[in-house]
Amino acid sequence: MNKSQTLSRLAFIMLLSAGVIGAAHASKADHHEFEATLHAPFAADGADQDRPEARTFKLGFDFPLLEREQDVKWRLELVSPDGVVVQQWQGVQRIAGKPVDVSIAWDGRADGLILTDGVYVARMQAVTGDDTVEQSWDISVGRNPAQSMPAFKALPTSATSAASAKPARANGRVVQGAVAATGSLPYTVYLGNLHSQTNHSDGGGALGSCTGAQAPQSAALGPADAYQYAMNKGLDFLMASEHNHMYDGSDGTNASADPAAAKALFQSGLAAAANFNSAHAGFLGMYGLEWGVINNGGHMNIFNTTELLGWESNSSGQLIADTLTAKGDYAGLYTLMRQRGYVGQFNHPESSGQFQVNGTALGYTADGDQAMALCEVLNTSAFSTNTSEAETGRSTYEGACNKALEAGYHVAFSSDQDNHCANWGASYTNRTGVLLPNGTPLTTASMIAAIKARRVFATMDKTSQLILTANGHVMGERFTNSGPLNLVANFASSNGKTVSSVKMYEGVPGRNGTVTQLSATASTTITPAVGEHFYYAKITQNDGNILWSAPVWVTQDSGGGTTTPPAATQLIANGGFESGASSWSATSGVITSDAGEAAHGGSYKAWLNGYGSAHTDTLYQSVTIPAAATSANLSFWLKVVSSETTTTNAYDTLKVQVRSSANAVLATLATYSNLNKGSTYVQKSFDLSAYKGQTVRIYFEGVEGSTVSTAFLVDDVSLIAQ
Repeated sequence: MNKSQTLSRLAFIMLLSAGVIGAAHASKADHHEFEATLHAPFAADGADQDRPEARTFKLGFDFPLLEREQDVKWRLELVSPDGVVVQQWQGVQRIAGKPVDVSIAWDGRADGLILTDGVYVARMQAVTGDDTVEQSWDISVGRNPAQSMPAFKALPTSATSAASAKPARANGRVVQGAVAATGSLPYTVYLGNLHSQTNHSDGGGALGSCTGAQAPQSAALGPADAYQYAMNKGLDFLMASEHNHMYDGSDGTNASADPAAAKALFQSGLAAAANFNSAHAGFLGMYGLEWGVINNGGHMNIFNTTELLGWESNSSGQLIADTLTAKGDYAGLYTLMRQRGYVGQFNHPESSGQFQVNGTALGYTADGDQAMALCEVLNTSAFSTNTSEAETGRSTYEGACNKALEAGYHVAFSSDQDNHCANWGASYTNRTGVLLPNGTPLTTASMIAAIKARRVFATMDKTSQLILTANGHVMGERFTNSGPLNLVANFASSNGKTVSSVKMYEGVPGRNGTVTQLSATASTTITPAVGEHFYYAKITQNDGNILWSAPVWVTQDSGGGTTTPPAATQLIANGGFESGASSWSATSGVITSDAGEAAHGGSYKAWLNGYGSAHTDTLYQSVTIPAAATSANLSFWLKVVSSETTTTNAYDTLKVQVRSSANAVLATLATYSNLNKGSTYVQKSFDLSAYKGQTVRIYFEGVEGSTVSTAFLVDDVSLIAQ
């Protein structure tokens, strides 16, 4: 449920009066939280010729289930493009049990002075008790010419791919293979909504009568209805994220709940998604959980869980779930998710009070960093009934997402709708964009792999794209760099939109500090300080809609990093395997995002052997080393995982070879075995300058014995020629 549209007092009373939840089990505390929003028109309406920049700002305050009146202290600031507060308004608003709006008529000037042209920021802070909410939106003042942007051809989408690609088959389904844009990145963009509810929890309300959260399991429309609706509206995917504590049919705790019925309902949701996908190639229905409560907790999506996770029990002490996950224990949940390979998203996060670990909001854990891949930076009104994509109720959470990034979480931004009414994906034009390697079918597995790789961007405009690259690395990647770093915000719009403002941001993972603006240009070259950094781009279009790229994470060293230095050439394509099998030849199952073993970087790696039986795996790529090269250096990261206990016998081996184009062995560079097993990746390097002017295969051959398993994990392969 969207924090800014939490269960209303009216809906709660209706549940009580209907007997759906008993007074002894009413979860009032779970829905008791302050809400504040800001609506700031990007452009003036121009109705007043004497005051052409005049417009009205609207502040909205609500505190569902508040028992007695209290004050909200609010402040609204107008910040110039160079960061100076040029106008300020403040006041106190009394609130009780219903929403209250405050309108501020602005004359388009600052203390009577005409402002210079530019993109300003309207920034609100609202405080009541211990609760603080901050919101900010860009606004345009005067004439703002379009920003100069790098040349970039839009990546193909499902629509453009369908028009130009021949159908292929995957698992018996006909799917559309994607066609790469000339000179572009090898990905296809899929656009959808990763946050919504159906009648498996408190969603699915008919549009004619939906005014708030539905009584759990009371509405008419379920997951299959949601998928059909979203597909008809042009979405590529929809996530039904059902509240994990409502499978007992109650928003509190149903003491008479049947655990078998709750678990069966969850499994029926998984089946509904699978059945719909089988019958509708090119669309992906996803089904999972929105775990947690809003107050003293925090909602988070779990995209690929196969089990119902919960903490409630009936009067007989039976758990109303498959697996116990203690309420509010985020550290414990992260550990379970990492063990299971589950992937999560922070939903409408606040900077304080939510996702606490050891008393720290958005507290970091290593398990959480592996499990949590997305942070919802924008959410539209959860109870909107708009079907023309014109909803004006929206909230941003960039501050909280930045706090998560600074804490050390590797999360990308997402933009969702949290639909509770039956308008799945149709309330506004915002979408989450996910990049899949060209030719990869849209499946649950490929979607989860892309999310794990953080190849995701958030957009308020479904017709626009924002892809950040850094020295050729695609957003979501983690890499080591030495020397200059060129950050490029690649923007494309199929609807003729231009860019009014572009900002590059920089932060330090684990610093727990503040994300800062690095530049206001779409192409920025810097030499970072030695250490860890992350960077992301944010663009505001000429219509006020905003896009956020995923970050890149950069480890800057003092020299000798893996990024190609000036005048050097990277000969290996897709060295991190994040584009799947692209550019590689391998035996079945070698290139994988299987969560059983982590990659060195990103989500994909090459996993040779590990079967515990006689087996041979191979992996190779052909490269041509320039005859004029002065050096050619091969490097890769290797981890050996073995159940062998011997310290003397090499039963399982991995050979690293240089082979000819006819597959003749030219040299065996190294042989590794179960004797090299360890718990971490180790980088290996070899000089290949002897093969200048030749086309050769970089070849890995893993041979496993017949009894005990040994796995050879290879990642981030690089061949630099200078």
